[in-house]
Amino acid sequence: MGSTNFGNFDAFCRDSTLPVCNVLSETHTQRGGWGGCDLQGIPLSGGRYLGNLGSILLCGIAIVVSILLLLRSERKKAAVGRREMQLFLIGYIIIEICEIFTVGEFPLNATVRIAFTGIHIGMIIATTWILLLNAIVGYQILDDGTPLSLGLMLISGAVFFIGTGYITLDTGYHWTNEFVPDPSNHYRNIALYVLYQLAPLVFLVAFYVLETILVLRILGEIRPMIYLTGAALLFALGQIFNYVISPYICNGTAGKIDGALFETLFTLLAVVMIWVFWSSITEDDWPIASQPTGYP
Repeated sequence: MGSTNFGNFDAFCRDSTLPVCNVLSETHTQRGGWGGCDLQGIPLSGGRYLGNLGSILLCGIAIVVSILLLLRSERKKAAVGRREMQLFLIGYIIIEICEIFTVGEFPLNATVRIAFTGIHIGMIIATTWILLLNAIVGYQILDDGTPLSLGLMLISGAVFFIGTGYITLDTGYHWTNEFVPDPSNHYRNIALYVLYQLAPLVFLVAFYVLETILVLRILGEIRPMIYLTGAALLFALGQIFNYVISPYICNGTAGKIDGALFETLFTLLAVVMIWVFWSSITEDDWPIASQPTGYP
């Protein structure tokens, strides 16, 4: 594996603000041996600083918006997958709370920051997995909202959360020598690379494919695809800002902001569009009477 970049995090942490960098850095912050543009933030006492204030504010807005969507979902009593969609929104809220302290660069004790990072990364993979299961729920293989459906979703999500969280915490706390970051080896961590970089992407693509089949082949409609594709494009745009454009923004603003701010914004908009998409395919007047899909 030495001749490939697979598993390497040095370039990602150099160019982007990512929660995983907190457990790879020697200082357990976004600053490490990878170099790059450092966010300057707001100077505080004792040589500390508050970085990524824009992302912190957007995380707060995302939490409020998600709570409103939770409440709106509660009013859709007959909607298929209502409880499952609420689980996804709860997962997203937890992610945004953690992001305040991982990407937002609050002046935290290193032990606390690592803990938030473990929860953050664990919830990213668990929440994207729950979103994928939301797509499967639409096919009514199991009755939605039942203890069996919700239990399977929670248990499987918990497995991903605990497994990923443990690897993240072990990387930061060095409980074992299995995941100790090595600057001379490009901060390589195959396990976190697969779980943090690849698995959520696979889940999201599978969600899009399954929902596309549901909408086009079963519902026979086009309009919901506008919302679903809009969500995909918004999410992709956020990733482009965070992974590609971020160093140019950071250098151009002398370290005041970087692409993480836009990633938070576009991810929020993508989540809203996913909710709008779900709401649109669970409308009471949706023309599916002739389709034996099991929708109420």
